[in-house]
Amino acid sequence: MQTLKEVKCGKTVTVAKITGAGAVKRRIMDMGITKGTEVYVRKVAPLGDPVEVTVRGYELSLRKADAEMIAVE
Repeated sequence: MQTLKEVKCGKTVTVAKITGAGAVKRRIMDMGITKGTEVYVRKVAPLGDPVEVTVRGYELSLRKADAEMIAVE
């Protein structure tokens, strides 16, 4: 299973699982990234940080560390 950080630009994936714990996991879920949600990877910065995605109809930028916590399929 790959993470959101590893997904190439222009791909749409589905969230399988969110790893991590506590406040970080809660913050990711509050942004609308939950299990079963489709995420479209719009842009990836040259060094991989941040990753810009479209989720639930809005654009969102995620840090590389946060994108690593999101397992996708």
